[in-house]
Amino acid sequence: MATGISPPFWYVVPALALYTAIVLWPNGQGLFYSFTNWDGLGSVWDAVGIENYTRVLSDPNSIRAIINTFLLTIVVTVGQNVVGLLLALGLNAPIKSRYVLRLVFFLPVVLTPIVAGYLWRYLLTPNGTVNSFLESVGLGALQQNWLGDPDIVIYSICAAIIWQGAGYSMVIYLAGLQAVPAEALEAAAIDGAGSFRRTWSITLPLINGAIVVNLLLTLIANLKQFDTVFAMTEGGPSGASETMATLVYKTAFTYLQYPSALAQGVVLTVLVGVIAFAQFRLTQRKALG
Repeated sequence: MATGISPPFWYVVPALALYTAIVLWPNGQGLFYSFTNWDGLGSVWDAVGIENYTRVLSDPNSIRAIINTFLLTIVVTVGQNVVGLLLALGLNAPIKSRYVLRLVFFLPVVLTPIVAGYLWRYLLTPNGTVNSFLESVGLGALQQNWLGDPDIVIYSICAAIIWQGAGYSMVIYLAGLQAVPAEALEAAAIDGAGSFRRTWSITLPLINGAIVVNLLLTLIANLKQFDTVFAMTEGGPSGASETMATLVYKTAFTYLQYPSALAQGVVLTVLVGVIAFAQFRLTQRKALG
């Protein structure tokens, strides 16, 4: 029988201690050292104020990486959610093969981003499967240097990320669609509403929770996108596909400029936090309205 007595606070102490040791303390140290000239190895450092941040925000490579990060995030967030929603709507229908098709479209999700990135790197080489297929069906004029052309490389990476993530979004949308009462859709059909009108006016408002969750997850994941970009292009050619995450990695482990890398990481963290919070508040307010 419930007594109304809350559990002792010390129940959460082990989890808080672990979280502090693994997350809070390292991040706090990184924030601290981003205001110093620490060499990444020794214990000697001098405070330099906001010098590292000034360097980051005035560096053309950092500005380009920020722009690429936003571009990739917008394209993938919109594309993955649109494709995932369309797949969910199609596979929520009572077709015999829907369970097999759900499995097929979800399979790319089980691949690690690194594996998916190297797979697409092979497919999109000048002599790879994509260009060979285009030539075999008489569309040789559409062949491109997908990962070598600075104008299209970021969109090639976006396509690979959407391919892998659409099944994940599909599953969340399917869960929302299965909670939509069939009676509401049947009543709308009797009143003369077409399939598009039923989807727009009834289904989408009723799965708003799934939409909010999917948008938030894809937004956060792509603002800090690293694995697929690094596997496919390593930020090339000439930085055309560089993101903030890949730039942080290179600054720290290739150029050994640890304070600058820490400052870049803090900037990325702030961007992710602010944008994710703003998106959540906006979509939540829309849902309540």
